[in-house]
Amino acid sequence: MTEPGAPLFPTAQRRHRIHRGLRTERQEHIFTWVAVVVVLLYATAWVGAVAEIHRIRTTPTVMPEAEHTEPPGPPATPIQQVTSILEQVTPSAPKLLSDAMLSFLHPLRGESGDLRFVPALPGSHFVEAPGGANVIIEGRDSTPFVAPPQPGIYDFAVEMNEAQKPIEDISIITLVPLSVKRGGSIGRYRLGTWPFEGTRQRRDRYAAPRGFIQVTPQNQDFQVSSHFRLRQFLTKDQFSIWPKYVLLDPLLLDKLELTIDELRRQGVRVEHVHVMSGFRTPSYNRGGGNTQGRANLSRHMYGDASDVYVDNNRDGYPDDITGDGRVTVADAERFARAAERVENRYGSLTGGIGVYPACCGHGPFTHIDVRGFRARWRGTGSG
Repeated sequence: MTEPGAPLFPTAQRRHRIHRGLRTERQEHIFTWVAVVVVLLYATAWVGAVAEIHRIRTTPTVMPEAEHTEPPGPPATPIQQVTSILEQVTPSAPKLLSDAMLSFLHPLRGESGDLRFVPALPGSHFVEAPGGANVIIEGRDSTPFVAPPQPGIYDFAVEMNEAQKPIEDISIITLVPLSVKRGGSIGRYRLGTWPFEGTRQRRDRYAAPRGFIQVTPQNQDFQVSSHFRLRQFLTKDQFSIWPKYVLLDPLLLDKLELTIDELRRQGVRVEHVHVMSGFRTPSYNRGGGNTQGRANLSRHMYGDASDVYVDNNRDGYPDDITGDGRVTVADAERFARAAERVENRYGSLTGGIGVYPACCGHGPFTHIDVRGFRARWRGTGSG
């Protein structure tokens, strides 16, 4: 029952209290005081934070007094800056060598930048390195820049100022010395005898070779430059005998790579260059295959000559690079003109350029070598 005189419905204020769950006036007072206390606590914390920020900003920073004051010196050179950075790196952090610090390796890549190996006799220095630089060959202890004692192809890293960098585009090839040859052979592989072998009178490019690259079934596909593999320069005989031995002058590869670049600049598509003949052992040069036109002092015996043509489809026959729809001696002439331009720009690659027409079961080709002096001819036969 509703008391007499009481309103039939709650007032607005009462409805508000009921809605908020405060059913008595005493509960409403308690809620109000709790809210006041919470607000005061937040205000106190805020004032304290503001005061601390003001103290930090207004307190002067006291620096320790230096014992000696030195006048500022000249600005550091780039090398000094790099050295300073390397010295500040913590021992646990990897240290890096920039390309500029490894510039002493650039000559190994040739004028083309495409060479991928450096030949060296066992224990000989293979590059002039700056002081403090060492080589780490296939993860072994760091040593001066000398070739390993055993023949083979080796990856290496450079160590300098306690920093290391693997060299991924060049390998060391330790040669087999000429002194290992016995009776014209190394093992079962027949080489023959060079024209001036055993005499000390020749010190030019016709002197007997110092050593050979040992080629095995495992390493024959080694990329000696961007467009050529080791097996392309092997003598075309003794197919079942391993290991084989080859001479290969990096200057020849440099000239071939630059000639490819020149042809491409002229708009010629060059994806593959076929090496019809690379290194020829003296034994093969005298009696192997078709010997017509071969010279007794052929540069092929010294590993710095090759007979080549563009063969993009790899069918073993020259491609049309003149665009006339035919394969003729004109294609060999165009290759020769590109090599001529290379020689004009790079005197260190001077040598022979010969043009050969189709003959004796093969198509036209161009002879390229780096004998050290200029020679030009038009040939017949096998080159």
